[in-house]
Amino acid sequence: LQYTSLSVTAHAIRTCWQSFSNSDEGGEKDLALINRVGNKFKHSSTLEHLVYTFYIVGISRALLQELARHRIASLSVKSTRYTLKELKDSTKINYDKFLVFTGNEAVDNASKNALDKLQSILKNGVTNDIAKYALPESYKTELTWTINARSLQNFLKLRSNKSALWEMQKLSNNLYNALPKEHKYLFEDCF
Repeated sequence: LQYTSLSVTAHAIRTCWQSFSNSDEGGEKDLALINRVGNKFKHSSTLEHLVYTFYIVGISRALLQELARHRIASLSVKSTRYTLKELKDSTKINYDKFLVFTGNEAVDNASKNALDKLQSILKNGVTNDIAKYALPESYKTELTWTINARSLQNFLKLRSNKSALWEMQKLSNNLYNALPKEHKYLFEDCF
């Protein structure tokens, strides 16, 4: 949705050494400086001036829980308190609309059964605040997520790894692909 200009980080780095006269106003010298100081010399606190905001749609609540473990990020999440009405009012549940599927038939069927039971609970007058305790982890949600470049590098290193949850690996690649072209060089070593 939004990102900070690389010139802000170059300015922050040049502030430390008062080297503004060496700037080429966001050109190759400034880009190389950001990479050298932030990545090569590991003064990555300077990368905290770069901030990215993503709109993430269609992830599971299980993935949301994993995202919340990355503390240097801000999350604004779709409220189940206010949005379970759509499930309650459905006459025939479109499972693809509400659930993230794993590809494991037993797990996916258990999620469908849980969703059926949740809808029944809602139709029997249980409030959303109480009914949401019956949500399957595969229930889809969405959020606006803001993270600085230093934390995003850490996130991508950890979550693009083969040992990470498959859904997290997919998200990591999608986040990288959504970055502005001129920013990607800062994240290439994360994969």
